[in-house]
Amino acid sequence: MKLETKKPIQNRLRRIEGQIRGLQKMVEEDTYCIDVITQTSAIKSALSSVEDLLLENHLDTCASDQMKSGNVTKAKQEILAVYRLKRK
Repeated sequence: MKLETKKPIQNRLRRIEGQIRGLQKMVEEDTYCIDVITQTSAIKSALSSVEDLLLENHLDTCASDQMKSGNVTKAKQEILAVYRLKRK
């Protein structure tokens, strides 16, 4: 993983970790359901952002290297697998 990608991902994951702790506290304190749902939606969005960064990094590094070395089939299979996961 490229260093310029790794640092932002680590920062986002730390923020998500804090959001999850906040979510746990909200549930413990019987926070209004809609507020909890709003927070879970924000967490999902943040995780999606991390996935996007990871995929972009993969395309720039691993998949690109695979294609350059002639392993186009493997690169294509991995990209399709991730695409299918994200559609769920």
